[in-house]
Amino acid sequence: MLSAEKISRYEIKCKQFRIDLINLLHKIQTGHPGGSLSAVEIVTILYHEVLNVDPKNPQKPDRDIFILGKGHAAPILYLVLADAGFFPKNELATLRQLGSRLQGHPCAHKLPGVELSTGPLGLGISAAAGRALAGKMDKSRENVYVLLGDGEIQEGIVWEAAMAAAKYKLDNLIAVLDLNGVQLDGVTDEIMPLGDVKAKWAAFGWHCLEMDGHDLADVHAKLIQARELRNGKPVMVVAKTVKGKGVSFMEGKNAWHGKPIGAAEHAAALKELEAK
Repeated sequence: MLSAEKISRYEIKCKQFRIDLINLLHKIQTGHPGGSLSAVEIVTILYHEVLNVDPKNPQKPDRDIFILGKGHAAPILYLVLADAGFFPKNELATLRQLGSRLQGHPCAHKLPGVELSTGPLGLGISAAAGRALAGKMDKSRENVYVLLGDGEIQEGIVWEAAMAAAKYKLDNLIAVLDLNGVQLDGVTDEIMPLGDVKAKWAAFGWHCLEMDGHDLADVHAKLIQARELRNGKPVMVVAKTVKGKGVSFMEGKNAWHGKPIGAAEHAAALKELEAK
């Protein structure tokens, strides 16, 4: 259970991550604000309270593994990794620039803390299942976490991985679904309705939890619960979130999946975020 002091501290940190994200993407005029903003609390709590990782020894044995399935949300991953000390914060300014280690989608060959190069949707959970199976075979203490987008789970490869994870009883595999209801071309209910996603994952043999993806206490409680279940099933945590969370004119708008932030929009977003 998170203390009131920690909740207050993480609220301040999440607010700053949102401000830094808006500033960074405005400066480079590229990147994905919407899906990064929806995942702020999830990624923050993972790295500060849940994952067994060490920025000073990113490859330590038996560490936990985090895979960003929705690789386009790389900006928030980079901000959290830099804040945790995996690489210098001044390197954030090189995002998406020629020769930078901070590519548009995470690259495991270049940046400490990135466990898998992602971008092709569905790749993350497939590789996560493989890593979790390897961990079982090696009797490793690691847990494998993967963050999925709701548009991403329209990929057939996701459900192949879901079946395999259940077959091999990968209870060291924890998936989090960023269920913000919006993808690149519109809302998921219009493009490919997802229905009752919790029931779907349960039918595939997963233990399913739900959480408010922007409530820090709930995010922490459910991720800890998921880690401790160990009941012979992989775990899916369905996180109800808002695309573009924190910036009212971005919230729930598919246009902000990957739209450059103009000068007027930048100023309006900062004014709103700084007033909170």
